[in-house]
Amino acid sequence: MSKGTTIKDALAKWEQKHEKKASESEEVKLYAQYPPIEKMDASLSTLTNCVKLSLSTNCIEKIANLNGLRNLKILSLGRNNIKNLNGLEAVAETLEELWISYNNIEKLKGIGVLKKLKVLYMSNNQVKSWEEFQKLADLPQLEDLLFVGNPLEEKHTADGDWRDHATKRLSKLTKLDGVPVVRQDEEEEEEPA
Repeated sequence: MSKGTTIKDALAKWEQKHEKKASESEEVKLYAQYPPIEKMDASLSTLTNCVKLSLSTNCIEKIANLNGLRNLKILSLGRNNIKNLNGLEAVAETLEELWISYNNIEKLKGIGVLKKLKVLYMSNNQVKSWEEFQKLADLPQLEDLLFVGNPLEEKHTADGDWRDHATKRLSKLTKLDGVPVVRQDEEEEEEPA
């Protein structure tokens, strides 16, 4: 089997194509590399100006080497083989959006460090329990959550009570699975007395 593309090689290709240094760029897209990237290696730490990093559609198994990304606000890791959320501590102070749909995430341990996270797209993962889902309540700014296609959501959507349960647990959500959240108390306030 051929070896995967390294981050270093992917960055070199990116620089050649865009005719500028990746380290000076605010947006770097390394998605769908061929052969796919398998590891988030230390070369990532050179992306000190990067605000949006896309590594989706590769074969990455774990989140790593984000230490140098002091300005990172959006991290796209969808369609990989990621199994957990360890490794996000390095971007805990800046990350506002995490796009991590279509992975193999079952446990949400480690998500709570992302105190600025507003948007979490994590559809089509493996979260099965409310106990894990409840860890999202540790995200004080979370307002937009995409959770479709997780076993937990599928089970409760079939029962017809998914939105109620999810929005009760995450009181700050303004959008769930692409649909605005309207709360009972808000509706009552709007009715004329």
